[in-house]
Amino acid sequence: MMSLSGVKPHDDAKNTPCTESGSACSKPVRDTWNSVFEVRGRELGCRRNGVSAFTRKVRGSVNFARRLTRYATLNGHSGCVNALHFNESGTLLASGSDDLDIHIWNWIESKSSYSFNSGHRSNVFQCKFMPFTGDCHLVSCARDGMVRLAELSSTGTCRGTKRLASHHGAAHKLALLSDSSHVFYSCGEDAATYELDLRQEKPNKICVTKENNRKVELYSIHANPFKSHEFVVGGRDCYVRVYDARNIKENVNKGIVKKFCPKLLVGTESKANVTCAVYNFDGTEILASYNDEDIYLFDNTQQEISNHHLHQYTGHRNSATVKGVNFYGPKSEFVVSGSDCGNVFLWEKDSEQIVNYFAADEEGVVNVLEPHPHLAVLAVSGLDHSVKVFMPLSEVPSALDGLDEVKRKNCNERETAPDESDIDSDLFRLIMNRWRRSARRQVQQQQ
Repeated sequence: MMSLSGVKPHDDAKNTPCTESGSACSKPVRDTWNSVFEVRGRELGCRRNGVSAFTRKVRGSVNFARRLTRYATLNGHSGCVNALHFNESGTLLASGSDDLDIHIWNWIESKSSYSFNSGHRSNVFQCKFMPFTGDCHLVSCARDGMVRLAELSSTGTCRGTKRLASHHGAAHKLALLSDSSHVFYSCGEDAATYELDLRQEKPNKICVTKENNRKVELYSIHANPFKSHEFVVGGRDCYVRVYDARNIKENVNKGIVKKFCPKLLVGTESKANVTCAVYNFDGTEILASYNDEDIYLFDNTQQEISNHHLHQYTGHRNSATVKGVNFYGPKSEFVVSGSDCGNVFLWEKDSEQIVNYFAADEEGVVNVLEPHPHLAVLAVSGLDHSVKVFMPLSEVPSALDGLDEVKRKNCNERETAPDESDIDSDLFRLIMNRWRRSARRQVQQQQ
């Protein structure tokens, strides 16, 4: 695993370290989904209560989000699992790991369908099924900087892999286009974004992200689901940048269409970096997670530069690794993130309240969160060598027992953690791992 080298903008007074939004003591979030009414409507055949509409409402229900519990643990990797991706139908789950292997899981039966060597020489950071290919093309990127294509067969084997591009530095993320079976984007710590076309022999470098003529190492890229020419990147500074792949001109705003950053981080000495930035279901909002900071939601309908955020989500801790963040629910009703404390946190998007949290990693860090494309299912992974799958199977909603104590502990560790700003990323990873083990031993001794 790679380490780090009401709806209205918040006031500065509210943006203090370790704020108390998301408290377990807050007023409960009201669930607009009525199970009796919806089930009765489906049985009567009401159009607006059809099977597909019923499933969407279930996935977006606060009640069901509070009932998420572990359904399966998928064992097979021998290293940290850094990448998860469901295929289009949701029947298969791909995972990539530090062991350089990629597994294709039949997650419903809790078993690996098959696995293969990725061809990478270092930690696999992401792997994704290309859309509209019958699950026969899977692309991946890794710490070695390579972007590779694996050609899969319908019989459950890998025909082979080949290199598509190479970044000068680690390549952390890939962005698929919702309307293309052959074009996707990649980004890396060389600050470059590539457009890759499986029909072409060479990649197209479409931009290099800079701030004041300094290259910005990139950790994240995601394509707008409704406008595939638009993509967002985040990396080793506090800005979230939006580009239009059709019209990138270095001499005009360096190709940047929009730029977001929380006001409290602009012009400060904060070392907060964007570890992940993603669009919501229709591309109108952008969610960004900052290391040793909070998660912020921005309005993507605003023009050009904006220092205002719609919402701020607190309680977790993002420090030890390049941690992901995601939306959960068919209409992006929830925000979900892992944490250095080994828990997954689930916030109701509009109220900013934590509606559920649960342990998901024995080694103490959850990094990857992958919602199912059609069902109320969430796959997660982290420093453990396994993948966990969660479903709303609990008979009673979570009581959020111990949440305030977990939040306080995360806040205290954030304030006492060593500063990584002037430390090499590999050295910082070793320091953070040793520091975390020491902190865990102290807690165990106190107990």
